[in-house]
Amino acid sequence: MAAASLKIPGFGGTAWAGLAFLYAPIVILIVFSFNSSKLITVWEGFSTDWYRAALDNDDLQRAAINSLIVGCGATFFSTLIALPTALAMHSRRKKFRSQQAVHSLIMLPLLIPEVVIAIASLSFFTAIGLSLDIGNILIAHIVFCIPFAYSPLHARLETIPPSLFEAASDLYAGPWLVFRHVTVPLLMPGIFSGAMLAFITSFDDFIITEMVAPPGAMTLPVYIYSMVRRGITPEINAISAILLALSMILVLSSYLINQKKTS
Repeated sequence: MAAASLKIPGFGGTAWAGLAFLYAPIVILIVFSFNSSKLITVWEGFSTDWYRAALDNDDLQRAAINSLIVGCGATFFSTLIALPTALAMHSRRKKFRSQQAVHSLIMLPLLIPEVVIAIASLSFFTAIGLSLDIGNILIAHIVFCIPFAYSPLHARLETIPPSLFEAASDLYAGPWLVFRHVTVPLLMPGIFSGAMLAFITSFDDFIITEMVAPPGAMTLPVYIYSMVRRGITPEINAISAILLALSMILVLSSYLINQKKTS
């Protein structure tokens, strides 16, 4: 007998009100990014001039290039670290007593307030005298992005039947061949999913970057913040809309790729 659905009066309206509270400001931002007026609260007509102004902004282009460099570097190295970490944590033959504690430690940056990680990174760089310009941002982002790259890999490994690895071993495949021809192909959705999450996390980060960035090493979120301090303009709305679209595409792609079933 199918269980009766639980219906509580008022829950539907509350849910819709919550969604409207969350997303109405975003919708307004997108709408006014196409406003021809210089005033962000007065609609004068449809225009894409502010998008062209944003794309022609030289300082914005330099900040975007810095964000891409840091984002790609953080994605590559965090995924490179997360892959062997996930494989070691998922070893079915060699379980160790503190495995759950180590897993929790890997995921700890997701639970710690980001400002704490930012202050810790700044204190560490200052203590050792490290000054690599944009390299300081890259190192801090790699550390912060590892859990984002690790989580989809760990979840993907849980869905792979161990019989696939055992079958490869029965066919006289050594550890390297199993890794190359079985493990990596099966893990590719998790690798791509984690890489996308790591990239968008690094690309959108503001707090850590603001703390550790030396003068002149400005990323896109930090540049947008510097513009907001001088007053919100439709150009900022346009930049924010572009970032929102990029974030949504990458997060949705990460989700869809990670949903691919193990064949």
